[in-house]
Amino acid sequence: MPDKSATDSPQADRHPYAWTPTRHARNGDVDVAYDTLSGSSGGAPLLLVMGLATARFWWPAGLCEAFADAGFEVARYDQRDAGESTRMPDTSTSNPFKALFRKRGDAYTSEDMTDDAVAVLDALGWRQAHVFGHSLGGVIAQRLALRHPDRVLTVTSSAALPSDVSGLRVMRYLRFGLLAKLARAKFPEGREGDIEASLAVWRGIASPAYPFDEEAARAWVEADVDSGPRDKKAQSRQIGAQWHGPRLGALDKPTLVLHGEADPILRVAAARATAEAVPGARLRTFPGVGHDLPAPLWGEIAAETATLAGLRSA
Repeated sequence: MPDKSATDSPQADRHPYAWTPTRHARNGDVDVAYDTLSGSSGGAPLLLVMGLATARFWWPAGLCEAFADAGFEVARYDQRDAGESTRMPDTSTSNPFKALFRKRGDAYTSEDMTDDAVAVLDALGWRQAHVFGHSLGGVIAQRLALRHPDRVLTVTSSAALPSDVSGLRVMRYLRFGLLAKLARAKFPEGREGDIEASLAVWRGIASPAYPFDEEAARAWVEADVDSGPRDKKAQSRQIGAQWHGPRLGALDKPTLVLHGEADPILRVAAARATAEAVPGARLRTFPGVGHDLPAPLWGEIAAETATLAGLRSA
């Protein structure tokens, strides 16, 4: 569930947390927007990677503050085709479902997407970092550790597919009800349409065991309007990016796999497959949790990530 801005959170009275102005990293012709959580400097480097075609603003401020409290220096970035990063040229495929099941991508590769993350690490001056990815971001986190193992310390993969899976094999892990509903939804053009599309996504992925705060969600969405949830072309380019790198079993970094047991998009079997493929990976599932990161679990998620990073004992 989204929260209000960092300055509206209960922790704002105790910690001077705020996001720095947007900065930019370069990967060839691609401009990658990122920022860091001021007040968290000096901690263990933690790079956050958000999901399909959504901006870095989708990370709940309260969760990022919990990461900082747990001992991390927090950075987040917009993947290409999302947020304030470079939008790539249109391609022939504008249907995310078709792009997902194709065996080739039209715009770029998944390797290119992992290299964007490395460009951010370079811009930050981080030789290595812990990486936490959610949804498609979890897949990128896995692949980043496989392609650039020297840059990754640990991997936390949340609500994500195993990175080996592509094409029709994805179907075994998908729940199509919400995806089909969102694909059929029509929204007005412009800012109001973007807001309504984002709210529809948040309502759909929310955890049934935790109350959905519609007022807080609307305030957050209106503060940081993101066109990603309705940009089918950008979604298609991202989801169609093919992976040609190592198999998941080659991932040799400490790995934590998180998944909501009530996820309306991905079955828990996806998380189990990831944890089984990665040697020594630990799987943690949450009853009643959807495809989001609900506020009551922020402290627990941050603690699990800090334990994986060796910042606290198990």
